[in-house]
Amino acid sequence: MTEHTAFSSSGEDIIASTIDVAPDGPSYVRSEEDFLDYYDIERTVLEIQKGDYRRIALQFPDELLHDSMPIFRSLKRHLGEGKELYVLADTSYGSCCVDEVAAQHVDADAMVHYGHACMSQTSRLPVIYVFGKKEIDTDDCTAKLLAALKESSTQRQGIMLRFDVAYAHRADKIMSRLRNALEPTTRLLYTPSPTISSPTDQTEKSSQNISNGATPKEETLNSQTENEPDFNTVLYIGGESLTLTNLLMTHSSCEVYSYDPVSKTTRLESTRVNKLLMRRYATVQKARDADVFGILVGTLGVASYLPLISHLRSVLTKAHKKSYTISVGKLNPAKLANFLEIECFVLVACPENSVIEAKEFLRPIVTPYELDIALQSEPTWTGEYILDFKKILESEPKSLPEGENEEEPEDLDQPVFSLVTGKYRHAKRYGTAQATAEHDQKESSSAIVLRNQDNAVTVMPDSAAGQFLQNRTFRGLETRIGEDAPSVLEQGRSGIARGYRDDHQS
Repeated sequence: MTEHTAFSSSGEDIIASTIDVAPDGPSYVRSEEDFLDYYDIERTVLEIQKGDYRRIALQFPDELLHDSMPIFRSLKRHLGEGKELYVLADTSYGSCCVDEVAAQHVDADAMVHYGHACMSQTSRLPVIYVFGKKEIDTDDCTAKLLAALKESSTQRQGIMLRFDVAYAHRADKIMSRLRNALEPTTRLLYTPSPTISSPTDQTEKSSQNISNGATPKEETLNSQTENEPDFNTVLYIGGESLTLTNLLMTHSSCEVYSYDPVSKTTRLESTRVNKLLMRRYATVQKARDADVFGILVGTLGVASYLPLISHLRSVLTKAHKKSYTISVGKLNPAKLANFLEIECFVLVACPENSVIEAKEFLRPIVTPYELDIALQSEPTWTGEYILDFKKILESEPKSLPEGENEEEPEDLDQPVFSLVTGKYRHAKRYGTAQATAEHDQKESSSAIVLRNQDNAVTVMPDSAAGQFLQNRTFRGLETRIGEDAPSVLEQGRSGIARGYRDDHQS
């Protein structure tokens, strides 16, 4: 009879479980020609040959994995000999980001990214984007968007058109019909999605993707001037997604109308902007009450993520907060629950994965921009919301001239009123002489120690994790070296990780 304990399991149920993923891809494919057109096989082959790339990584999201092998075979057949292709299935972070780290594992010199993309600028490899070409009724889309605009009494300064990238192949046709129906004085602005990007200059590549069929009256707006007050209305074509949510937050002062090509419905989205911002403001207040922060690395492919992490460390240090930098891959509540000493997390990720509102997480998760607001002595928020790394870094205050020091608050022990609890609290101050003195006074034999190669014992000062551990009732198993007799060796489990066998029989 095999022994089983109440608190152990083989894990076989978890390993053998299946995850239901709704397949995505071409719904109208009736022939190989349709398949090649949907996934831009011909254009992909031309770009690979033009760049003379030898080792190419093909990145797929979970919902397109069922088409990965047909795409692989088609590319291999059209490229011929001398080209090596690698399929990247499980991305390190969000599937919308280019996984340059996984591509470097196979020494790739270019990538082809399939499916939805956040279009964050890359830092290492050239990327060929294949968004797919989902079906959309352009006549119905144009008619319903125009009807929604007519129902509103807002005076139009300008209209910005935004697409889910899977519908961008119909952008020119929709732009043309909207332009013909709108008043001649109404500006219509649109940023084409680049189909290929270089780590050095993404803006120039995007300009090459503007359709040759655009009429002279159509205007384009590059990403650098997108947030200037040239428009007060946004039209979004696509379904409910993180892209739409972030669009609402970053353009909270605009009227936002969305058209869902699947349900063929139009609605005014900006009515829920206030609720979104109020929830984020409540999260900022929780961050103000935190003294220990965890900087979560949620991307390794977006340009400027390293300078942003350095910026976060710097502002937290100046505010006398303790910070830990953690790379955990894809986030889930179980992973973050292991860091109980951390009171708030700051997520460094692409714009589409930065805002986390899941209630199952034990600690609040804020964006870098929200952290900057939370650390202000008197926080003010005008409603502006920034998710772009570059803009956050540009807002960083310049360093003081040499010889001048920033003034410290008069009283570091002054209590702070918490809007979350409705009470005053005394904030912990890390990195100050007073904090180090208090730590030395509280030191005991149970303090965390660090042994070097000479077996010398030193105390780890100013350690948030150490202080948290001392206050816990359970601190791990006792070593009891030399106090207990050695145990008798017994036969353990055998087999492979997907299904161990317990060979011990009673």
